[in-house]
Amino acid sequence: MFSTIRRRLFKLLLWFAAASVLLVILFRWIPPPGTMLMVERKVASWIDGKPIDLRRDWVAWDDLPDNLKIAVIAAEDQKFAEHWGFDVPAIRAALAHNERGGSVRGASTLSQQVAKNLFLWSGRNWLRKGLEVWFTGLMELFWPKQRILEVYLNSAEWGNGVFGADAAARHHFGVPAARLSRQQAALLAAVLPNPRQWSASRPSGYVARRASWIRRQMAQLGGASYLERL
Repeated sequence: MFSTIRRRLFKLLLWFAAASVLLVILFRWIPPPGTMLMVERKVASWIDGKPIDLRRDWVAWDDLPDNLKIAVIAAEDQKFAEHWGFDVPAIRAALAHNERGGSVRGASTLSQQVAKNLFLWSGRNWLRKGLEVWFTGLMELFWPKQRILEVYLNSAEWGNGVFGADAAARHHFGVPAARLSRQQAALLAAVLPNPRQWSASRPSGYVARRASWIRRQMAQLGGASYLERL
């Protein structure tokens, strides 16, 4: 009996591995129709009895503003061009910080955030983290950095039911993503850690200061010229 269970588990793992590889390769060329985070938000709205409209319009890489690309990198993952999906020094620093107690600090790269939001559920458990590592590795293997950032910018949450750069630009500033200014891009990047509580269009003092810091980091990274490294 145990032998049969082992064989079936092994086959199940093989099917999962093959299906996930195929899905990642497919999304290298085809825009993902949605994300697991969007599904999670929709299901939560049904359970809570509070209907939510999900807004998201895909914008191709060439039509996404360089200001927003570099602002998000400056805010979330300044080593994006160098690492292979995981910022090991940042992970070690976060683990050391968390062991000392206090607020929990994360060290997720943009690649890890795409893997989590696109394919997985929210939460902090070893199974989800293991799957996050698996999908992050697949994306880094099969996708160029530009594709990872393109999917991130079209999938990130920027408010209740607001997903992707274009929906965010229209919701917060009344303009399409292509017309975002440098200041507006920095404000959008500034709220990414807590997009359902912080507002890019009505920034608190903290968000405004964070946006100012992001603009300085954008300049230090070399501005749009940084994108040539991707």
